[in-house]
Amino acid sequence: MTTAARTTDPYPTRGARESVVPRRDPVVWSEPGAPGPVPPADLAGFDRDGFLGVDRLVTPDEVAELRAELDRLVADPAVRADERAVVEPKSREIRSVFEVHRISEVFARLVRDPRVAGRARQILGSDVYVHQSRVNVKPGFGASGFYWHSDFETWHAEDGLPRMRAVSVSIALTDNLVTNGGLMIMPGSHRTFVGCAGATPEDNYRRSLRVQEAGTPSREALTSLAERHGIRLFTGAAGSAVWFDCNCMHGSGDNITPYPRSNVFVVFNSVENAAVEPFAAPARRPEFIGARDFTPVR
Repeated sequence: MTTAARTTDPYPTRGARESVVPRRDPVVWSEPGAPGPVPPADLAGFDRDGFLGVDRLVTPDEVAELRAELDRLVADPAVRADERAVVEPKSREIRSVFEVHRISEVFARLVRDPRVAGRARQILGSDVYVHQSRVNVKPGFGASGFYWHSDFETWHAEDGLPRMRAVSVSIALTDNLVTNGGLMIMPGSHRTFVGCAGATPEDNYRRSLRVQEAGTPSREALTSLAERHGIRLFTGAAGSAVWFDCNCMHGSGDNITPYPRSNVFVVFNSVENAAVEPFAAPARRPEFIGARDFTPVR
């Protein structure tokens, strides 16, 4: 499998040197006044900051159902043995389960829900498909964090997403506290693309799902972005959600508290931005990480 030609790439990355270029794509793709569940003021905030918080996206009863389903999946030996399950390097507890909307009908219903898919369609201005879904368990007492990165850098380099026309939602299944490894985003960082230095190792996904190394910015680039934009830490009760643009610089710390921080994470990509061949990797990642089924969510 060949790597896509870099000469036509508006967002070059994984080269000999790090590069920093301005975003060349819209953030909100729908026309002003387009119908959808996101109010105009919130859309404007998403365009400005790159993220949107929703205090109560799902109800307590729905959270209870989702939590029970998460517990069932984590306890299932067949799920643990599946390549879609990722375990913590030290504790060997399950860290994430990918393609959860295909494994579980409970999570599939959540993905199709107008409160979820409807917001993605409104932000991206088109029908959408699921590029990636997973549940992140992040158990207490030592669950490792995720180092600073832009998801788009990885999805572009290793999955072949051509443009910045994807959006993620993280829905809390437990309370997100200031102490248990919450999501951090640099507001406004979505308007700057950091092309990272260094080639993509073969089968990089096997390591990056546990510890991300390839595709991470330099300390100098991160310091510059943080000084320009600041850092926002997200907290909220179970059932709350954060929508964030594919190019937001974000990460999370380790969770050394007794309290798990579990969430369901869904990436919606526009059907008009379907993945092609990787832009900076020797081969595609598996489909459970970067989908090749572009069927719209209905």
